[in-house]
Amino acid sequence: MTGLAPAHVARLDRPVLGRMRASHSYWAVLGAIFVAFFLAALLPDSPWATSLIVLVLSVTVLIAIWTAGWSMTERIVPFAIAATAIVAATINFFWRDESLTVALGLVAGLLTIAIAFVIAAGAVAQNEVNSRSVAGAICVYMLFGILFMFLYGALATLGHTPFFAQGTDGTRSIRFYFSFVTLATLGYGDYTPRGNLAHALAVLEALIGQLYLVTVVAVVVTRLGRPGRRAIAQRKGE
Repeated sequence: MTGLAPAHVARLDRPVLGRMRASHSYWAVLGAIFVAFFLAALLPDSPWATSLIVLVLSVTVLIAIWTAGWSMTERIVPFAIAATAIVAATINFFWRDESLTVALGLVAGLLTIAIAFVIAAGAVAQNEVNSRSVAGAICVYMLFGILFMFLYGALATLGHTPFFAQGTDGTRSIRFYFSFVTLATLGYGDYTPRGNLAHALAVLEALIGQLYLVTVVAVVVTRLGRPGRRAIAQRKGE
């Protein structure tokens, strides 16, 4: 066969993982986020479950850095957060302490921010908007819901009154449900927030969710397949 272009042959000669990294595809990152999504929704509100979710999010940070094509030293802050979270989550498996579990919840929130940062930076570095950019945009949207779940959990733990108007702080799975209902602005039915700070966080999440959809996601979809400015400049220079 002689019809294959040299560049295509070179891509085929690469190992599978090498081709995945070179493509900057965020579908693997999205898959890892969905694992954390279902763990948060289904696992009991216990220390070992918190540790497991934190470990999954830590691995997701590393996958995101790898997918973006950077070395760990190039993204030292997200890597350091992930490494610290892995150590803390491992300790929490064997040494149960309420303050450590609360701290892990806050670290998990930092992990979601770190993942979103790495994805956004990697997407901006690409020369065009493509299906991989769409996957990255979906990743960030999912991360908003997970981040606010942890914020609601911190407020429920540290607050002096129940987080929900129904007289309960809820479990993590309930706060997970509440967070994504708020993000998607589906409307409240069985659980509503109580207190000014809880109200403010819920409004902020709803605004972020809607603004993200009508700005970032809309721009990504409308520019899908179009070459970026760098790619156009490179073609003109050839």
